[in-house]
Amino acid sequence: MSMEFSELKGKKIAVIGLGATGVALSRFLLKHSAEVLISDHKSEAELSGPLEEVQGLPIKFELEGHNPKSLIQQDYVILSPGVPFHLKLFDYIKSHGVKVTGEFEFASCFIKEPMTVITGTNGKTTVLELAELFLKKSGINVWSGGNYKRPLSQYLYEDKKADVLLIEASSFMLEHVEQMKAKNIVFTNLAQNHLDRYNNMQDYMQAKRKVFTNTSEDTTSILNADSNAIIEIARDPLVQKGRIVYFSTRKSLKPQIMRIGGAVMIGDEIQLRIRPEIEYYSLKNTPLKGKHSYENIMAGILIAKEQGGDWMHIQRGIDEYKGSPHRMEYVRRVGGVNFYNDSKATNVLAVSRALEAFEENVILIMGGKNTGLNYRPLADSIRKKVKSLILIGESKENINRHIGDNVETFLIGTFDEAVFISYHKSRINDTVLLSPGCPSFDMFSSYIERGNYFKSLIRKFK
Repeated sequence: MSMEFSELKGKKIAVIGLGATGVALSRFLLKHSAEVLISDHKSEAELSGPLEEVQGLPIKFELEGHNPKSLIQQDYVILSPGVPFHLKLFDYIKSHGVKVTGEFEFASCFIKEPMTVITGTNGKTTVLELAELFLKKSGINVWSGGNYKRPLSQYLYEDKKADVLLIEASSFMLEHVEQMKAKNIVFTNLAQNHLDRYNNMQDYMQAKRKVFTNTSEDTTSILNADSNAIIEIARDPLVQKGRIVYFSTRKSLKPQIMRIGGAVMIGDEIQLRIRPEIEYYSLKNTPLKGKHSYENIMAGILIAKEQGGDWMHIQRGIDEYKGSPHRMEYVRRVGGVNFYNDSKATNVLAVSRALEAFEENVILIMGGKNTGLNYRPLADSIRKKVKSLILIGESKENINRHIGDNVETFLIGTFDEAVFISYHKSRINDTVLLSPGCPSFDMFSSYIERGNYFKSLIRKFK
């Protein structure tokens, strides 16, 4: 369903959640003469920052809880990504004929430009940043957002036309998809995640798969051939409606991928074929390391080629891209010890990918908000590569039960103490790696704050 801005005039629209998404969405709605109500369970004091951003705007506020009587009088109730969609309140509102949806799905109905939607458990931000770099260098006007930096409604508010929209989409954003249609769909990988939001892995997977709801013959899906879960998704008749290209680090898949279309890593080179000719990209000068990094580069190249990027500028981008902050970010070497900040690793697969980049002698700091994940799949990597495991936060007992017997393990009370002990336990040529495997919300407001604090502590070491 495509919508025009004029359809918003006079509509009563409730925005649930006053974070960055709620602010951007409210500004867009007001710009087109909608009547906006913001509802949030937090107090005025807790929302002081975002309230300042909408101060003076003609908005009604209902804080410290959601009022069903007000919400059933709206034309639309639009949820920010952090708001669980399965609350009984929203079923009640729907039963009164009110349209309840998410910000991403709602905003996408106004988009006329081609969208590339990037999803998966890990690697989304890096793939987006690589594709954005490749396209901008190729002279293509790109706007990026979604779960990355700014919500899609910010693009609508700015009213600046781009040639291509690159959207990082979390499972929370995809839960509401009914009409959203992407030109390109990228699926990086799939592993257990967000079990504090979903009942089980199947529910999480189902949310992710909704990205394919409106696949057609005009859609190209860019899929990770090294992931069994994604190969299974590729068999879905809905996915098969469109064109599929694959990327892989497995040399053995070269014949199939060169025939079907996609990219494969051979030694320190990426070979790509989406048209009759094969293109070759060198990895010799990239500072990125590890299998997951090469997968991300291939996905980024495929996006760029689909949207008109050229070989020369893509190769320059590969050589120049330094990586995302907080994702396998090299901090410094002090006392012969290398420190890496992988604060963005908030699930088991991300920790596993981080450990792949090191041979041995890793002192690993893990822990954070307990979301009930199973850490047992890390056992082999822990035994082979980790000399000391330092656990913190709500989840430390859970992680310890799963993998603590595989290595010398310490359960620590504070983040500062954990970092200090990691340095104390290290020796020359060891690696101290912060790769928490958990969200940060027990101690920090975000993985960014956690990573920055880690770096600030490391910079004090002499």
